[in-house]
Amino acid sequence: MKLSNAGSPGKQGYKGDNTKPACGKPWWPKNLDVTRHWPWEVSLRVENEHVCGGALIDLDWVVTAAHCIQGIKEYSVILGTSKLKPTDSTRALSIPVRDVIMHPKYWGRNFITGDVALLQLHTPVVVSKYVQPICLPEPNYNLKVGTQCWVTGWGQVKQRFSANSTLTPELREAEVFIMDNKMCDRIYRKKSLIPRVVPLVLGDMICATNYGENLCYGDSGGPLACEVEGRWILAGVLSWEKACAQVRNPGVYTHITKYSKWIKKQISNGVLSVPCTSSWLLLLSWLLQP
Repeated sequence: MKLSNAGSPGKQGYKGDNTKPACGKPWWPKNLDVTRHWPWEVSLRVENEHVCGGALIDLDWVVTAAHCIQGIKEYSVILGTSKLKPTDSTRALSIPVRDVIMHPKYWGRNFITGDVALLQLHTPVVVSKYVQPICLPEPNYNLKVGTQCWVTGWGQVKQRFSANSTLTPELREAEVFIMDNKMCDRIYRKKSLIPRVVPLVLGDMICATNYGENLCYGDSGGPLACEVEGRWILAGVLSWEKACAQVRNPGVYTHITKYSKWIKKQISNGVLSVPCTSSWLLLLSWLLQP
């Protein structure tokens, strides 16, 4: 795949360089004031077909949801464009994925912990105004309830499983707010037969809502981005795809703060993790089977 770049580092709020990534910022293209450009947005592809979202966090690393990875396939990513099918080869970057690192606690695909995966790119990105990483939150950072954040993606999850399911040709954004986990858990329990002693929304998850008719928006594995003290951080990646597909359910995301230490360790080591499964995860997965 051809790798190309446009622009130069240091623009649109980016303060890093080609050796030390810093936080990027969304910005509005000229003559287009509807949707901002989100420079860390990634389209994860299999055979050039969009399967999930993701977020660039370093020059050659992307974060997505573990459930987006389905077997040993040839994955690639597209960055630098808001179009699902980009035509401008001078702006869009298409890069093969070199390695996939699944979190060792991930198992199954239903309401399970550890739903985070790292993609190591075959070639580092060339930073430009169109391609910039988002920063990771510190492990001790507490994202307050009510914090304004943004979800971006090419798909509305609640439509994906209907007969007329479609992806949008242009990247879309939605304003959401961080929600209390206990309240989020109560919402999902209303139609659940699972005993109350088994929590659904766990500590490594975070919920977000826009208090409107479309509470689940964006791509599975796609970013939940929040501006905190002038810095854009990756608060979460969309995890509960099928669960929040129902109308009026909050989006449930993997809480990246809980995994930032693990993510940074994998990036520094660059070594593939070996998945493992604990007995309680197997039990939880069995209890949550439809």
